[in-house]
Amino acid sequence: MQMSDQKEIAADPATVYAALLSPEVLKACVPGAQEVTGTPEDGFEATVTQKVGPVKATFKGQVNLSDLIEGEKLTISGEGKGGAAGFAKGGAVVTLVPSETGTLLSYDVEAKVGGKLAQLGSRIIDGFAKKMADQFFANLQSHLAPEAEGLDGDEPDDGGEKKGWFSKVTGRG
Repeated sequence: MQMSDQKEIAADPATVYAALLSPEVLKACVPGAQEVTGTPEDGFEATVTQKVGPVKATFKGQVNLSDLIEGEKLTISGEGKGGAAGFAKGGAVVTLVPSETGTLLSYDVEAKVGGKLAQLGSRIIDGFAKKMADQFFANLQSHLAPEAEGLDGDEPDDGGEKKGWFSKVTGRG
């Protein structure tokens, strides 16, 4: 599986870079993360529980960082084993470029899955991977700039009241 995308993050590149190297931030932002420990130098160990189609598993794995260029670029590589569900391994090159609203983060991912996961088919796996990436970056944005309503410049028209997630999604208040 290969996937590339860009996300606008409302924080400067140095802040985004530091967040991507923090086990606490990663635990808060990776969907299903139960534990993330380690350091950028020694690598991270992670435990993540996810359901992909009909397969639910807890993956335990190692993630290593390389090609670290502070505030600009890093390469992530890792492998996770989910018991009978199978395994996932791969890597990503992440680049950070200053933008008008903060940072343009670009990533190129290459990953392989095996076991029961591989039997689900590429459409399910690709859709799941895209959903996980989108959720991670939404969580990262919320973590770095919780006051940012969005990057499109639209202000809420609710008279300044805070809305819950249901209201935001459905438009019902």
